[in-house]
Amino acid sequence: MSVAESWSRVMSLLREHAPADHADLPGPATEQILAAAEERMGISLHGDLRTWLLQNNLDLPEDDVDDDVMCCGFDGFPDEGSFFLGIRAMERLYANRSTSCGFDPPDQPDYPFWRNEWIPFLSDQDGWMGKFIDVRDGRVGRWFVGGPTVTGEYESMARYFDSVAETLTRISDGSSPVCRFTEGRLVWS
Repeated sequence: MSVAESWSRVMSLLREHAPADHADLPGPATEQILAAAEERMGISLHGDLRTWLLQNNLDLPEDDVDDDVMCCGFDGFPDEGSFFLGIRAMERLYANRSTSCGFDPPDQPDYPFWRNEWIPFLSDQDGWMGKFIDVRDGRVGRWFVGGPTVTGEYESMARYFDSVAETLTRISDGSSPVCRFTEGRLVWS
């Protein structure tokens, strides 16, 4: 399944079971927005990331952005405490993580906490943990400040979105002990 098909599956499940949450999501990014972001970041977006952002650029409206937190997003999606990032939030977090030598820490090139080839697409509010896509091969990994970075947790964004769709399916059939759909929204306990 392609990233567009996997994301479409996620959106279909959200539209069916959490229409109020689905209605809050913004529309797509434009090629011009993505090209400008690539220029500012100094790196090309991976094709899967580009495809996803051209379907939904999940930046919050400017009026809803909280300058006191590192990352903002739509609360409670895809899970409690983390947010899919829109391109502005990706840029901000990427700028905070990238380093002049290309990886951090500089004395551990084979086991870095962060590489400049990784673009975050999901984070908590503080930017302490989240998921990234490796622009070199499209694999999805995760970072946690103070913990090991995991590369290749998913072979692609499509596989990751498949896991999100599976979670939404478990929630919809009532087999999730920590989340349910209530009044058109995802509600975490």
